[in-house]
Amino acid sequence: MKTKTLHEIHTEGMYALNKALGPVDMIRFLQMFDEGTGDYTKERKTWLKKDLHEISREIKEMKKKHLI
Repeated sequence: MKTKTLHEIHTEGMYALNKALGPVDMIRFLQMFDEGTGDYTKERKTWLKKDLHEISREIKEMKKKHLI
């Protein structure tokens, strides 16, 4: 029996998870093992500096410029 490479094991594992769980639940399963990085509580303050009206205005401007 040939020893598989880590890449082969990863590929086969992802295929098996996708086959058994489907793509959405496969991602949800994998997310259980990823703690993420950073400090959400501190970082969200930088994300939420703008109010809803300002964000909406920026989105409309981006659409006008065909950026989104």
